[in-house]
Amino acid sequence: MKKLLCAALVGALMTTYSAVAADFSKKPYGLVYDNAITENVVGKVNIHPVSYTVDGIRVAANVYTPSGYDPKKSYPAIVVAHPNGGVKEQVAGLFAEKLAGMGYITVAADARYQGASGGEPRHTDKPANRIEDINGMVDYIRTYPGVNANEIGALGICGGGGYTLGAAQKDPRIKAVATISMFNSGRVRRNGFQDSQVDTIQQRLAQAAEARTFEKEGDVRLVGAMNITDEQAKKLPFALYRDGFFYYFRTHAHPNSTFLYTQSSLMDLMNWDVDDHMVMIHQPLLMIAGDVSDTRYMDDAIKKATGTKDKEIYLVKGAQHIETYWVPKYVNEEAAKLQEFFGKYLKT
Repeated sequence: MKKLLCAALVGALMTTYSAVAADFSKKPYGLVYDNAITENVVGKVNIHPVSYTVDGIRVAANVYTPSGYDPKKSYPAIVVAHPNGGVKEQVAGLFAEKLAGMGYITVAADARYQGASGGEPRHTDKPANRIEDINGMVDYIRTYPGVNANEIGALGICGGGGYTLGAAQKDPRIKAVATISMFNSGRVRRNGFQDSQVDTIQQRLAQAAEARTFEKEGDVRLVGAMNITDEQAKKLPFALYRDGFFYYFRTHAHPNSTFLYTQSSLMDLMNWDVDDHMVMIHQPLLMIAGDVSDTRYMDDAIKKATGTKDKEIYLVKGAQHIETYWVPKYVNEEAAKLQEFFGKYLKT
C-alpha cells in the first residue's frame, strides 16, 4: 500500500510538471539544455547513449566525442557528475558537451537508483553509491575507444561536486578535479541548509532510522517533494531553492528529474561529510562558484585540501548557485576556466 502511495506521489509531481516536461521529451536524446545536439553530424561533437553496470546495476549514460573523433587516436577524458535530483540531460550534459567541444571525450551518467539508471528502491541517495557511480564512470570511460586511460579528469556539479571530491579522495586515476557550485550533501542533510537545523539532528536521524525499518517491510518513505505553486516557490527563503524550483520543474524540467529521496538515505547522508577527508586530495583542484551564491559557505572545504598545492577557488561575479547551471554568460565564463584548468593538467 505504501509503495502505491509513493508511486502516486511521484505520478502527481510528474503530472504537475508534465506540460513543461512534455516539450523536452520531444527533443532528440531528451537533452533539455539550450543549443543541445539534435543529431550526430560528421566533423562535429557527437553524442552516444551507452549503458554499463556498476556493482551489477545498470547505468544509463551519454558519451560525447569531440569533432573529428578518431578511435585510433588518443584523447584525454572527463567524467561529469550531475547535481542532486538532476539527470544527465540537464547541466551535466551541457558541460559534458562543452568539454567535448574542447577536445575531450566525456561521459555524463545518471546515478544508480535515479534517472534512467537501475536500482531499487527508487530515489535512494546514499553518498557511497554516488561516489561509486563516479568511480564507475572512470572504470567505463578509461576503456572507451581512443581514451588515454592515464589522462582522466572529473567535474562535479552541486551535489555531484561534493561526491566528485569524495571520489577523487580515493581514486588517483582522476588526475585533475573540478567542481561547479559544490554542495556538501552530508553537511546540509545533517545540519540543515546554512546550518539552520542543528538542534533537530537527533530527531531527524530517528525518523530516518524508523523509515529504514519500515523500508525493510516494503514501506518506502520519500521526502523532498516540491509540490508547490510558482508563487509559493518565489517566497522560499533561499535563492538555491527558489531558483532550483524553476530550473528543475519549469525551464529545464525533465521527467526523470526530481528532488525526491528515500528518508532512510538520511542515515547515510547525515553520517558523511566531504570535508572529513579533503586532505586525501592530491590532484590539482578547481572549485568554481557564484560569488553571491548562498552555498558559498561550503567552499571552505578547499582549505582542508592540504594535500595539493595546485588549488583555486574561482568566483563568477554576480552568479547565484543555480544560475551557474544555465545562464549563458556564466556558463561561457565557467567553460573558459575549465578549458584553462584541464588544458593545464590533462595532456592531449
